[in-house]
Amino acid sequence: MIKVKMINKSANPLPKYETAGSAGMDLRANISEEIELKPLERKLIPTGLFMELPNGYEAQIRARSGLSIKHGITMINAVGTIDSDYRGEIKIPLVNISNETYKIAPGERVAQMVIAKYETADVIEVEEIDETNRGVGGFGSTGK
Repeated sequence: MIKVKMINKSANPLPKYETAGSAGMDLRANISEEIELKPLERKLIPTGLFMELPNGYEAQIRARSGLSIKHGITMINAVGTIDSDYRGEIKIPLVNISNETYKIAPGERVAQMVIAKYETADVIEVEEIDETNRGVGGFGSTGK
């Protein structure tokens, strides 16, 4: 288990894993009063959290499935990445894709954060790449 340093300037507890098998930790809205999110409206929701990730790790910020299916509240960019050299506040870019206004409450769980190891790549320019059976087929080319 890696250690992640975090400054908490919110009124909420630090993120934690809710069950032994959880991959993500819930992030909560650091707001003093409700925020209305109208249909198709986008807002950046503060968490009051600042962190220091070790090199070779990222934090993936993901939508909460319950908010998405029950209320149409999801993230603008599907999955956000926080790099190990970022030191600013973690903020959640939410969008309301439903037909009804949704009110985000202070301390509400608005996203989840997954800490993941990654590799960097040395990209080299070449004139050709190896062929495969799939070839250039994409966007549904492998079946129904």
